Amino acid sequence: MSTIEPSAAVEPGLEKPVKRRRRLSRDKAWAVITLIPTLILLGVFVYAFIFWTGWVSLSKWNSFIVNMSYNGLANFRAIFSSYRFQSDLRNMVYFTIGFVLLCLVVGMFLAVLLDQKIKLEGVFRSIYLYPMAVSAAATGVVWDWLLNPQTGINLILQHFGIHKLPQWYLSPRFTPSGFHLFSINGGLPVAFLAVLIATVWEWCGFTMALYLAGLRAIPEEIKEAAVIDGAGPWRTFFSVILPQLRSVTVTAIILLMASSLKVFDLLYAMTGPGPNFITDLPALNMFDTTFNADAFAQGAAIAIVLLVLVLIFVVPYLISTLRREARG
Repeated sequence: MSTIEPSAAVEPGLEKPVKRRRRLSRDKAWAVITLIPTLILLGVFVYAFIFWTGWVSLSKWNSFIVNMSYNGLANFRAIFSSYRFQSDLRNMVYFTIGFVLLCLVVGMFLAVLLDQKIKLEGVFRSIYLYPMAVSAAATGVVWDWLLNPQTGINLILQHFGIHKLPQWYLSPRFTPSGFHLFSINGGLPVAFLAVLIATVWEWCGFTMALYLAGLRAIPEEIKEAAVIDGAGPWRTFFSVILPQLRSVTVTAIILLMASSLKVFDLLYAMTGPGPNFITDLPALNMFDTTFNADAFAQGAAIAIVLLVLVLIFVVPYLISTLRREARG
């Protein structure tokens, strides 16, 4: 009975696949090794601190002396019953709605203009994106000077004999004025329009870039087919182009909503909380509560509320994106 000795060499047809698998395994190993430091830093400086903030929010550490005794949900009840945090929630709702809608409309308008293959398109695109390159603190300082009744635009208008603009910057008025919610005025603070203008100016270039990329991705055949069918420019835009931009719009809305909840530096440099907290937002409240009032537990509770609000918008979007990628 003859024995068959195993061949030490790989068959010529299998040599390349074996080498390819070995190379892929080696690349994956190097990728994991490269990612390990980043994952460690992310785990320590993001997730560990989120856990620590959550634990502080449940403690009694509301003075300069550390007191990590368990306090339950008392800090959350305290912030939700405070006049300032209720004002913050009112301002946040108005600001988020106005900020998202205006950024979408202005960004879409600028993207459509640039999509007309105009001359110097690169120059205009850079001009529209420039506010994103400026720090939010600098943006707040500039717009504070522009909209202040004693400087900026009003000062320029005086040289031309034009009366001053309406004194709505840091105005204590509300619109509508008779609407009350809990212990606060539920109307829109007129002074918050100044913050809204500055923030939209900073972010509209971002939505312009998203929409411009979406417009350039639409096949020309679809537009030509609509024109052949007799659709005019407006009908083509609303019935053909706009539905193609649905995914871009959803992405922009999610990102803008998450960004609106975290506005701090522009607001801090421009108006601060304002009289009677008419231009206050939760992020600014969290900073003042934590570092100026030394109420660390209540400041951590505000941070956890902001985190939950951001997750409400971001997590469903991430889940839908992963499902869409899984379906291929």
